[in-house]
Amino acid sequence: MTVVLSGFADEISPDPGIQLATLASESISHLELRSVWSVNVADFSDEQVTAFRAALNDAGVRVSAVGSPIGKIPVAAPLAPELERMRRVADVAAALGTTIVRVFSFFIPAGEPPERHRNQVIDRMGALTRVAEEHGLVLAHENEKEIYGDIPGRCADLITAVGSPALRATFDPANFVQCGVRPFSDAYGLLRPHLIYLQVKDALAATGQVVPAGRGNGQLRETLGALRDSGFAGFMSLEPHLARAGRYGGFSGPEGFRQASQALKFLLNEASISWR
Repeated sequence: MTVVLSGFADEISPDPGIQLATLASESISHLELRSVWSVNVADFSDEQVTAFRAALNDAGVRVSAVGSPIGKIPVAAPLAPELERMRRVADVAAALGTTIVRVFSFFIPAGEPPERHRNQVIDRMGALTRVAEEHGLVLAHENEKEIYGDIPGRCADLITAVGSPALRATFDPANFVQCGVRPFSDAYGLLRPHLIYLQVKDALAATGQVVPAGRGNGQLRETLGALRDSGFAGFMSLEPHLARAGRYGGFSGPEGFRQASQALKFLLNEASISWR
């Protein structure tokens, strides 16, 4: 089994030169694109797409996925602007040579049962998925605090209910820990049939603090072993959040990113998983 390492390069720096140099220092050949120059990918101009594509080509780095903010809006917010953002992200993904776009399943009002919004969420995710189908993309739904798909059952439910190969799952162990879920024990078996991508970060159950892979309660060893045994050959994307973690992103700096990268590589070597 060989996996491809990637990472949220904006965790390193807003500067693409520093991003790409740090990836090179860790022999990582892909990045997950969330922002560059402190500009979110959904807001890129055509000129910024062209400039960043040239920088990637010069560095020999490819885009594993677009780490978009799509679906990180209140469930009651107007949908039409989000569909337009989805179309823009689809254009950027095509220009940068990836078919995977990370998405979310809408913030649920505090104190309300998520199940109350199930039909609305599924309708909205279906509309986003139709845009993906039209553009030849696969949406990778990320489990995230405070959205509909925060726990394994709701993640699997919305993917099954939409019923399209253009909507799959990415798996974030730290986010599950922060929702009181044991990622491998409670989530892996349910989501493995839908899984195309892994976000790599870990967290402590007692405090929710994000830590390097293998140093928290994210059950990374168990998950990596099961992925190895099932023949997973997709992307593993570092999202360290070691210096700062927030609702719309995080930051680690070059040294924090290297620390996160080396922690993951240690686990991969321990599990006899090769990487490139």
